[in-house]
Amino acid sequence: MRISEIFESIQGEGLLAGVPSLFVRASGCNLRCSWCDTPYASWAPEGEEWTVEQLAERAGQSRLRHVVLTGGEPMIFADVVPLTRALRDLGRHITIETAGTVDQPVECDLMSISPKLGNSTPHGIEGGRWVEMHERSRLRLDVIGRLMERYEYQLKFVVSRQEDLEEARELAGRLGAPADRVLLMPEGVDEQRLREASLWVVEACKETGFRYCPRLHVFLYGNRRGV
Repeated sequence: MRISEIFESIQGEGLLAGVPSLFVRASGCNLRCSWCDTPYASWAPEGEEWTVEQLAERAGQSRLRHVVLTGGEPMIFADVVPLTRALRDLGRHITIETAGTVDQPVECDLMSISPKLGNSTPHGIEGGRWVEMHERSRLRLDVIGRLMERYEYQLKFVVSRQEDLEEARELAGRLGAPADRVLLMPEGVDEQRLREASLWVVEACKETGFRYCPRLHVFLYGNRRGV
């Protein structure tokens, strides 16, 4: 399993925001989001190969109970299944951050599903050569539905404009997700941009009952790796 980075920080997003966690970032992705904030794990994957045993040993060395498998897209790797079983044997709380396009029989305490809205399609990037692949793959309601049935979950929508709100609301409705499991997160990696966008996102949350999702790690550390 190719891993781009492993680090200890706090969870910056979602229902467990603020919880100290060990992050394991898989390198590789089946999507190409226009606003991806970890291109070194998607557009141009970097990293080294780790075995399940090595990753489990690293997790066992950490004092932190919470482990977050993120990416890239961790669910595209076959080794994610035995890795989650090894983490379960260690007594770890497991969060998986996924776009919800791939289903595997993993062990998981919180499935953090981030369905990709139309704002993610990479029009104009690299001549638009990824558009067709991304559009074909970005939204799998059947997969998302199965993940929601089997695991505790949160639906996290990245919103960059007012128009995204209606798309997020429509998808949440089709999936039958209660409002308190739906999170709206402003798109951006710059503190000022996030602060400005958060103002209208919070108003949207007050209107819909959805949760506002901050990016605490960006506010604390800026847009850099290992945080």
